[in-house]
Amino acid sequence: MENLSFGIVALGANLPSAAGAVTQSLCDAMAILHAEPNISIAAVSRIWRTPAVPAGSGPDYANAVAAIRTELDAAALLDRLHGIEARFGRDRSTGRWSARVLDLDLIALDGLILPDPETVRHWMDLGAADQRTLAPDRLILPHPRMQDRGFVLAPLAEIAPGWRHPLTGQDVSQMLAALGPDALSGMTPLPPGGGLACS
Repeated sequence: MENLSFGIVALGANLPSAAGAVTQSLCDAMAILHAEPNISIAAVSRIWRTPAVPAGSGPDYANAVAAIRTELDAAALLDRLHGIEARFGRDRSTGRWSARVLDLDLIALDGLILPDPETVRHWMDLGAADQRTLAPDRLILPHPRMQDRGFVLAPLAEIAPGWRHPLTGQDVSQMLAALGPDALSGMTPLPPGGGLACS
């Protein structure tokens, strides 16, 4: 592939799918993603078990992050991710905070800021209450919540700790440290002791 862009994709699931348990869904989704035309996975984090938020709202999640190389633009890449979700039975009508069989989030693509810095900053600064009721009507890059999510930053720190947010200039390690000592509370890499939980 020529003219490759560097992308970051976060994977998550907390309901079993036809593929099996949530960890198997993530492993199978990564295999499908890597096999897609014009997409190649360059690195994959361990799978982490992460408590649902708010506490008690559902089963624990399995989360991971993949670094990819792709010739696709952001819109085409997002379409591919949604297509893979659909293959696993993802129902996007159940709401942004609902349990799901598979969630593939496009976190970043190169240093793109989409659609513009002001819009990205608006969604980054959105209060917690508004986050639950408001959703952008277009692709926002980098993902406006990535800097707030330990379940994205901890796996990402395993494979790209030096990646820098194109708007804030902070690298992954700095964003993770800024979350504070309780950011990874309840999170556990699988299997215990290390190693990707995919065969």
